[in-house]
Amino acid sequence: MSSSAPVKRIAVIGAGPAGFYAADALVKTFGDGASVDLIERLPTPYGLVRFGVAPDHQKIKSVTRLYDRTLADPRVRYLGNVEFGKHLTLEDLKRHYHAVVFAVGSPNDRRLGVAGEDLKGSMSATEFVAWYNCHPDYRHLEVPLDAKTAVIVGVGNVAIDVARVLAKTVTELGETDMADHALEHLATSTIEDIIIVGRRGPAETKFTTKELRELGELANADIFVREDELEVSPESLGAIQGDVNATKNLEVLQGFGQQQPTGKPRRLHIRFLLSPTEFRGNGRVTSVVCAKNRLEARPDGSLAAVPTGATEELEADLVFRSIGYQGTPLPGVPFDERRAVIPNAAGRVLDAPDGQPVKGLYVAGWIKRGPSGVIGTNKACAMETVATLAGDELLSPEDPRPEAVDALLASRGARPFTAAHWAKLDAFETAAGVAQGRPRVKLIDVDEMFAAIS
Repeated sequence: MSSSAPVKRIAVIGAGPAGFYAADALVKTFGDGASVDLIERLPTPYGLVRFGVAPDHQKIKSVTRLYDRTLADPRVRYLGNVEFGKHLTLEDLKRHYHAVVFAVGSPNDRRLGVAGEDLKGSMSATEFVAWYNCHPDYRHLEVPLDAKTAVIVGVGNVAIDVARVLAKTVTELGETDMADHALEHLATSTIEDIIIVGRRGPAETKFTTKELRELGELANADIFVREDELEVSPESLGAIQGDVNATKNLEVLQGFGQQQPTGKPRRLHIRFLLSPTEFRGNGRVTSVVCAKNRLEARPDGSLAAVPTGATEELEADLVFRSIGYQGTPLPGVPFDERRAVIPNAAGRVLDAPDGQPVKGLYVAGWIKRGPSGVIGTNKACAMETVATLAGDELLSPEDPRPEAVDALLASRGARPFTAAHWAKLDAFETAAGVAQGRPRVKLIDVDEMFAAIS
């Protein structure tokens, strides 16, 4: 787009992967006609790349180099430590921007909805991951690691991350950018057994094979898979035909079944065809009652877990549910309660599911499509949204000047954390990490962050 084209002022709410990919696509689409404000509730950018990716998987975090290019683009402003709904309302955004892209992700965990789920010792994997990854909201989370047996409900990569963190030694984890408070607390862990529980069979797991394979290579834990639970029906084999990931997962799990224990300090068990129906305990969880399942074909060919009527009670004094994330409503923005997303058509926000478009409002990432895919999946998702936006008639803001937004934020008591601030904090954390032989030492307190860059 030529430099003489009228500038489009666009707010992107959320600076996780989807927000960065949206900002990048906007700049590429509108060229010098783009002026993007990337607005994030927390001071630091990157969302789940900073707060969700496992500390011992640093290579995955290298994607932030691409995001840094976007931060360095003069057409993009980073406004961290600015919260939608508190410092800026929807009416504010309509007054100052031609369009708004919501890329806020799916911050909450899904609940099992079973009795005893709120007992002490029962928590979400989402909370635990945020706690050990230095998320400011979870720094004071109580994680009762004075447990013997931990049960993890769910068979996705987050469940594997939790299992790996619980199984590894603090010496191993101390080489990562894990939160210092988490390292100190994990050093007190008395956990001996870690049990991953899936409601369907080994052919239906959602792990990525690389992460699954790592579980069999842990220096501090032997792995156990029951032979009777590795038996796979012809229907299951038929359902995964052509699915390379599922087929490889099954091969890896069958290999685990042949591994002999070597007497390592911790034991990691992967169990199948079990669905928690109740958490038992007196103030604190002591066991998990599970329905034993069988697989039954649905009309569409997929396989459902159906209770057999039999149950099994697993001893557990610590339980993590890891059955997925879900979005939450934003003030004034339409929301689909059933799917826990913002209703949309190709990224264009609708006033209701299957409703009419809301002028100037768009959505990208998990809050658009649900919590699915890997980090890179958000790129195509954001590009679709921006392509939709580029073809639409947008809002006509009363005052699109960046200075007007700055003045408004000042009047609301906001302390924006800019790209320059983040560059200084990044350098500070990295230098602290080098001194300890770690990738970085993250700061968690917002005041400490501002102090570090002053």
